[in-house]
Amino acid sequence: MQITFKHVEYRYSFNTPFEKLALEDINLEIPTGRFLSVIGHTGSGKSTLLQHLNGLLKPTEGTVTMGAHTIHAKQKSKSLKAVRQKVGIVFQFPEHQLFEETVLKDICYGPMNFGISREVAESRARELIVKVGLTEDVLSKSPFDLSGGQMRRVAIAGVLAMDPEVIVLDEPTAGLDPRGQKEIMDMFYELHKEKGLTTILVTHSMEDAARYADEIVIMQKGRLKKQGAPREIFSHAEELFEMGLDVPDVVRFQYEYEKASGRSLGRTCLTIEELADAVSMSGGGRP
Repeated sequence: MQITFKHVEYRYSFNTPFEKLALEDINLEIPTGRFLSVIGHTGSGKSTLLQHLNGLLKPTEGTVTMGAHTIHAKQKSKSLKAVRQKVGIVFQFPEHQLFEETVLKDICYGPMNFGISREVAESRARELIVKVGLTEDVLSKSPFDLSGGQMRRVAIAGVLAMDPEVIVLDEPTAGLDPRGQKEIMDMFYELHKEKGLTTILVTHSMEDAARYADEIVIMQKGRLKKQGAPREIFSHAEELFEMGLDVPDVVRFQYEYEKASGRSLGRTCLTIEELADAVSMSGGGRP
């Protein structure tokens, strides 16, 4: 599903003394099947942008188009249910949204709420529980008897059970250890490729942005500051530092190496393997 923002503005507490501009003149196209990462400081507008993707927020100016559905600033939206069925959002700590007696009921709740039969919903639950790295015997358990990591996987299965065309990830690995973070992100990437999903990831992890995204958007003070492929974005390390943002560890190492050695490696490396090859080709050893 293609997503298009046209001149989108959003103001919290619109037309009140507490009005605050959160998004300003956002123009953005996200093609079907794209993996987009959104980075920026806390308060830059990242989460506000995400909440426009399934109508949780409605623009105060401009339009947001998702497939055949358009949300207009000055018109009542009639297709929000259809949009919400196609756009699944995994918020930070999604396990906090669990509430049913069993894992099976929790995963089935969303699709059944949109008119999917119990039989189909349960079939999806059995398929997805394995895809998120758990076993079928978990389905009969209370979600509150599971570990934190298992609860998160159950919550993610509940979002995927809606069979969305777009999946929106708002810091989905928050609070997980490094191994858990990689497992969760690898799982999302595999699903993205397997199902041809449009995936939008908000993250503070520059490693994840570099490793998984086709394209990166930088938000700053409610505006779209910069947009490009990961290699292009991270080629401007000094600019990112000036914005108060970080870069992947490999990029930082290359930046420091080039500064100390006076040698340019020719292009920005995004993996350790690329960096090792580039240093070797440059005749690198010690500066």
